[in-house]
Amino acid sequence: MAQSHRQLSLSDTRVARQVAEAIRAGESQKGFYELQAWVIMPNHVHVLILPRVAVPQITHWIKGKTAMEANLALGRSGEPFWQHESYDHRVRNEREFNRIVAYIEENPVSAGLAAAAEDWRWSSATRAS
Repeated sequence: MAQSHRQLSLSDTRVARQVAEAIRAGESQKGFYELQAWVIMPNHVHVLILPRVAVPQITHWIKGKTAMEANLALGRSGEPFWQHESYDHRVRNEREFNRIVAYIEENPVSAGLAAAAEDWRWSSATRAS
């Protein structure tokens, strides 16, 4: 999920926390999916899930739950927070699954935002965010 207009609003701790809580709640409270890996970057989010409901329902719920809260925290109104489209991909085998988990969790390291995946607070790599 990417933000509109290439903004870095996800680097705001309040917003990142809200998005992380929503991602985890989609699994633990809503039962929409099994969460496998995730990362919140300054301008986009990666989530790897095993869906239990239709993927558009999941993205609509996450975006809807977080957009209003994020815009409120940032003092914005009348602007979309998320881009309309989302990019999904079907994982075909275990090798590809492992590659995608590594890509997601190493994303902050590749972007120069963390020395190690475990150091990035907004990621499944820390397991403690």
